[in-house]
Amino acid sequence: MTDENKGETEVETTDIQEKYDELLEELASKDEEIEKLKKDLEKSEEETQEYIALSQRLQADFENFKKITDKRNKDLIKFANENVLKSFLDCYEDFGRALETEKDEDLRKGVELIYNKFSDILAKEGVKEIPAKGEKFDLNKHEALMVQESDEVENGYIIEELMKGYMYKDKVLKYSKVIVCKK
Repeated sequence: MTDENKGETEVETTDIQEKYDELLEELASKDEEIEKLKKDLEKSEEETQEYIALSQRLQADFENFKKITDKRNKDLIKFANENVLKSFLDCYEDFGRALETEKDEDLRKGVELIYNKFSDILAKEGVKEIPAKGEKFDLNKHEALMVQESDEVENGYIIEELMKGYMYKDKVLKYSKVIVCKK
């Protein structure tokens, strides 16, 4: 090999080495770019999972809100007449007291007819008297105004009903006012 060929070979080797080094650098930068893209992808996937979980929680919260709102609306409809019926109860009880004290037979029959009509209307609407005398005292239905001792009644049972109580469907409209036996 001549010096000239030798010089050319060295130049070619140097050129090849430089190109090889450039390719290695390019590959290294591509590897770094690929790693960066992988990390970005993983981060995006995590964010996507978080958004999916958030979306599912929001959907569940919305479903619960709908159920609560539906129940509240049903209760509003169910008990829409409650205040009107409470107002009528006083008149109904007044007619009952009038029946107990009225002596004139004709007037008594008229009051009795009105009282019975009231009673029928209240029953159709779902209003019922709360049983009291002789029943076990229940805080959810009765209001104890007094306590007394009694040999005839068991402890915790109602001796006497002072004022009637009423239920409207499954809700107390007016609590029974009672005397409870306490030994």
